[in-house]
Amino acid sequence: MNKNQRIMVKRLIASAVFLIGGAVMEKEMQGLSSILFLISYLAAGYDIPLKAVRNIRNGQVFDENFLMTIATFGAVAVGALEEAVAVMLFYQVGELFNSYAVGKSRKSITALMDINPEYANLLKDGKEEKVDPYEVEIGDVIIVKAGEKVPLDGIVVKGTSSLDTKALTGEALPAEVAEGDRIISGTINLNGVLEVKVTKLFDDSTVAKILELVENASLRKAKAENFITRFARVYTPVVVGLALILAVVPPALFGQPWGVWVYRACSFLVVSCPCALVISVPLSFFGGLGAASKEGILLKGSNYLEAVAALDTVVFDKTGTLTTGKFSVTEVRAAGGNEDDLLRVAALSEYHSNHPIAMSVKEAYNKRHGKEILPEEVIDVKEIAGQGIRAQVMDNGRVRSIAIGNRKLMEESSVNMSDVLQKTEKDYEDTAGTVLYAAEGDTYLGAVIISDTVREDAAAAIVQLRKEGVRQMVMLTGDREETGRKVADQLGLDRVFGNLLPGDKVARVEELLKEKAAEKTLGFVGDGINDAPVLARADIGIAMGGIGSDAAVEAADMVIMTDEPSKIADAMAIARKTMGIVKQNIVFAIGIKVLVLVLAAIGHASMWAAVFADVGVSILAILNAIRALYYKRRTA
Repeated sequence: MNKNQRIMVKRLIASAVFLIGGAVMEKEMQGLSSILFLISYLAAGYDIPLKAVRNIRNGQVFDENFLMTIATFGAVAVGALEEAVAVMLFYQVGELFNSYAVGKSRKSITALMDINPEYANLLKDGKEEKVDPYEVEIGDVIIVKAGEKVPLDGIVVKGTSSLDTKALTGEALPAEVAEGDRIISGTINLNGVLEVKVTKLFDDSTVAKILELVENASLRKAKAENFITRFARVYTPVVVGLALILAVVPPALFGQPWGVWVYRACSFLVVSCPCALVISVPLSFFGGLGAASKEGILLKGSNYLEAVAALDTVVFDKTGTLTTGKFSVTEVRAAGGNEDDLLRVAALSEYHSNHPIAMSVKEAYNKRHGKEILPEEVIDVKEIAGQGIRAQVMDNGRVRSIAIGNRKLMEESSVNMSDVLQKTEKDYEDTAGTVLYAAEGDTYLGAVIISDTVREDAAAAIVQLRKEGVRQMVMLTGDREETGRKVADQLGLDRVFGNLLPGDKVARVEELLKEKAAEKTLGFVGDGINDAPVLARADIGIAMGGIGSDAAVEAADMVIMTDEPSKIADAMAIARKTMGIVKQNIVFAIGIKVLVLVLAAIGHASMWAAVFADVGVSILAILNAIRALYYKRRTA
């Protein structure tokens, strides 16, 4: 609770004490009772008439301050002083609840603001200098000490440490970094000292992009929020006019008592205040955004909560989204059965290559044998563009001539393709990865299969999305369709389209958009620069924020900081819970208000009932809205 809220609590306590005192003294000492009521009114709401006057000067007439001022002044005029005080007191109690709820909702989002670094330790001419992060240039080296926030994105050039990434990803487990690893701003260095070569200016850094997303989120309102805003603009002047008619017409035209009808009009005004709707609906969306941010899901506006809640079709990019984007040896098929020998000669031949496929072969050899290849074991290497490698390697004291690459290299090397290969050729071609054929001279040795590994989280994501009611899941990939189909079958996707350029992906999404129902939405999940056009075209673009390119994050409507596809199901659950709360509050608030408005107009609802219909409904709606903040992640 902040300072202003604590002051308001003291004011409300004082007001309640004077109200009780006035009620006790009302029969015995009416003059003293009236003074106590007046003090109680001023303690609770002296600022409300002042705000009403100030807003009228600024051209804003029909707001809640105006309604409360007219209603309470009218009640005083007809001798209902106690009710006037009660209205103001309970109205301010409702405002306090609102202030506290908004603060609690905002806390989960503005906690992200704590990731904003205040300084950077710039290493210049061998000396350390504390500077503003905006002053650091690309290529500069900064020092990040234990306990400090990482101020800019970069590459670790010296040191090892653990990073607290919870503020960005929601994950409690620290991330280990060492020399050569990428490091992103907004994380906290837990131990050790790191020297980091800066790769992005502060304006382009991860932390700056996240803060920009948070700051802009409130500008994009959902349809329900826009409806409530428009509703309040029309509704408030209408009820003021009706209250005026109610107060004047029966006494003036039909000789009814002025006091009775003015009292009814005041009750009508108290009931009519649209606080419950104007406060609780935006608060519900704010709570939903906060719950999502706790899970490492950033939505660029509450309108996207509505879109996520209506997801019917989810389209995935393959590499980097459903797969890790990191190649590894998934199978070794030796013609003679000696897998160790095949993997060794393959690793020796690929020794001088830095291609991701070559790196995966060498890594597989190192893991299997627990040792690295020695440079002297590789005698000669010749790379043949578009085919593979010819190499002479030293193996157990003898020189071996190895060819490793694609089928074309095997054919040009006059390799004797054995019956084993002929029988399994189709199986090789359908595999979800790259096949490296190996031969010694003209003798076929076997094949090493390198695949992009499926994310551990991907299968769970598909299962959870099915549970959330997603009707269709599709994969679009620039890779071979056979490769994509293998991954799709493994995960249980409905359709797959391969060999697609960025423009082809947009065209496919256009077709899928035509297939879905009008009230449903389509989401596209991607991470690369080439995904930016289709992310922008989908009803809701979902980017992998941790590994995703800047272009993808910029084009997306929702960013998953943890790179977990299963977070989409979490976002759907949060969005649907939020939309449910919004609908509950709208129906509840309008229903109760209409009922009590009618009763107040015909004289069957007192000012006390009006207080409940206004403040009571507001408090209940606010408490219901706070539920949007809390989400328990589901398990597959």
